[in-house]
Amino acid sequence: MSRSRSLARRLRAGDKDAADELVDRYTDQVYLLMRRLGHGHQTSEDLAQETFLSAWRHIGQLRDDGALNGWLYKIAGNVSRVYWRRQKGRRLHDVEDLDVADPSVAGHAAAGHDEELERLREAVETLPWKLRQAVVLHYMQHLTISEAAQAAGIREGTLKSRLSRGLDALRRALADGR
Repeated sequence: MSRSRSLARRLRAGDKDAADELVDRYTDQVYLLMRRLGHGHQTSEDLAQETFLSAWRHIGQLRDDGALNGWLYKIAGNVSRVYWRRQKGRRLHDVEDLDVADPSVAGHAAAGHDEELERLREAVETLPWKLRQAVVLHYMQHLTISEAAQAAGIREGTLKSRLSRGLDALRRALADGR
């Protein structure tokens, strides 16, 4: 039995130690997802906590023990989407610290690398929610197409379409900025 399957079963049984294990195992991933979706540091921490509380409250809805990872990402995406809806029209935070600069790049090259990362961060931030979610889940959180589609609550073909449109939009945004 895989660790995720065992953990899911223990969670559904109401095991508080399993809840602690879930938080320990996924905190960094959920926090990073929130950051990559454009939330600031404190908001990302708050939304990560809200994600785990929601997961605990709704653990009975997890039907496939092997789908814990995707199910948790789906909850996190929903928590983020609800937050953005509530904040509609207000720009609260810049996307920051998506990735760290490559330490092997030195001097002027490092400054250029940092500028390119900043341009990419800004371009990702401007994507419509559905495209940003697809790009972040697949390319930044490194979920497979299947896992990212499950986390977004959509079909794989829809995710692929959103990825394609998102990448096209990023290419245009980055080309326009040159």
